[in-house]
Amino acid sequence: MQYQSFVIRNKTEWDAYTERSLMHEIFHTWYYYSLNTEGEPLLFVYETDGLFIALPLIKRKIENSSFCDMTSAYGYCGPFSNINLAQLPSIVANQFKTAFINFMTTQNAVCIFARLHPFINQQHILQNIGGVRPNGSTLYIDLTKSAEEQRDKYDKRLARQIRKLREKNYTIKELNTADGIKNFTKMYWENMKRVNASAHYYFDEQYFANLLNAEGFENKLLAIYNGDELICGALLLISGEIIRNHLSATSPSYLKESPSKLLTDEISVIGRRLGKKIFHLGGGLGGKQDSLFEFKRYFSKLELADQIWCYVNDADAYNNLVLNRRDEVYYEQNYFPLYRKPANQTQPYISSIEVSD
Repeated sequence: MQYQSFVIRNKTEWDAYTERSLMHEIFHTWYYYSLNTEGEPLLFVYETDGLFIALPLIKRKIENSSFCDMTSAYGYCGPFSNINLAQLPSIVANQFKTAFINFMTTQNAVCIFARLHPFINQQHILQNIGGVRPNGSTLYIDLTKSAEEQRDKYDKRLARQIRKLREKNYTIKELNTADGIKNFTKMYWENMKRVNASAHYYFDEQYFANLLNAEGFENKLLAIYNGDELICGALLLISGEIIRNHLSATSPSYLKESPSKLLTDEISVIGRRLGKKIFHLGGGLGGKQDSLFEFKRYFSKLELADQIWCYVNDADAYNNLVLNRRDEVYYEQNYFPLYRKPANQTQPYISSIEVSD
C-alpha cells in the first residue's frame, strides 16, 4: 500500500482536510492554530488511497538548543481523519507511525504533547507511538435527550438553585459588541487572578473577538446581567455536533449567587435549539476530581476517559534538556515536557480553565 506524507502551512489546503473529516472542531482548524503565539502552526498529513490522517501542531523552538518540540493548541485536539480511527487497518497505523517518526526526525523535534479529543477515537492511532496517558475523566450532557429528561437527572439541590436563579429574572443575552467583549474580558481576567492561573491563560479582547468571528462556526459569547451589571459569561464554541463552554467567568460579587449554574443550564437549551448532540462539560483541573469536576457532575454523570499524548522522539536530547534544568525544576513524572516546567510550579496541566463557583 503506497502512501505519502507532507506538511501544510496555508489556510486553503489545511481547511480542505478539516472539511473532508469525519469529525472535527474549531480546535483542528488553521484559523484556531493561527491564533496561537507559541510557535509555527503546522498540519502533518498522512494519505493513502483516499484515506487521510491529519495532525495539527505548533512547532516551538527550545531555548538555548538547536532542537524544537511539538504541541497542540489549547483545547481538545489530536489527529482527525475522514474515517473512524477505531476501524483503521493495522497496516495504515504502522505506516502512519513510520511517516510521523520520520517527520519528527526531519524537523529535529525532541517530543510532542497533545491534549486528545474524547469523542474521536485517537488512541487507536497513537497507542503504538508512545501510547496515551490518562488525564482523569471528562463529562458531557446528551442533548438528544429532552430538557426534561436532562433536568430530572440533575442533583436535586442544583435543580432547586437553578429554578431560584431563573426566578430572579436575570437577563440572558449574547454579547457581540466591542464593549461587551471588553467587559467580559475584564471579568475573565479577574477570575484568572482569583484562581492564580498562569500567564498562558490571560487571553485578551482580540482573542475573544477572533473566536467569535471564526469563519464557518457559530461561536457565541453568552452573558447574564442583573440589570445593567454583567455578572456571568461564557465563550461558547459550537461545531457540527458539539457545544462547549470554552472559557467562562463570574463576577466576584456574585460567586455565592453562582449564576454559572443558570448559565450552564441555558447552554444546554441553546445546544438543543441549534441541533447539537453533545454539550461537553469537560473535567477538573489537571484531570483531577476536584471541586470543578464535582460541580460539573451535578449536571451529568455521563463521562469518558480524558487522555493526553506524550511521545519522546529523541530520548538523549530530551534527557539532556531536562538535566540542564535540574536545579530549577522538581522532577515530576506527570509534567511533560519536563524541561518546560515553570520553576516552583506544581500544577502539571490545566485541563479546563472554565472556573466555576
